[in-house]
Amino acid sequence: MTNIQDVITVTTPEVSGMIVVRTIGTVFGIVVRSSGLGGNVVAGLRSLAGGEIKEYTAMLTEARTHAVGRMKANASELGANGVVAMRFDSSEIGQTMSEIVAYGTAVVLEPVSGNH
Repeated sequence: MTNIQDVITVTTPEVSGMIVVRTIGTVFGIVVRSSGLGGNVVAGLRSLAGGEIKEYTAMLTEARTHAVGRMKANASELGANGVVAMRFDSSEIGQTMSEIVAYGTAVVLEPVSGNH
């Protein structure tokens, strides 16, 4: 099992200087977050004035980070050391929750000959 910090994650189908020697399959990480009543009240007030709603931006940034970590853990458990073609998906659940999914293809990568 690879340490999740060592799982190379890219949005491209290839990793520069590396070759895919084995494709393992789809991996994902899911996080569902609620901003809570206090966050919703503050966000609601800010939305009246327009502009960025920093409470939601922070919540979604943290959720994406956690989703990527869970995806990398999923890849590592399957014996991968890389995830290619990584993407995010998101949706709302009810009016107070957001679902963030990070997904991609788990692969085993090795350096191209001569790249060490």
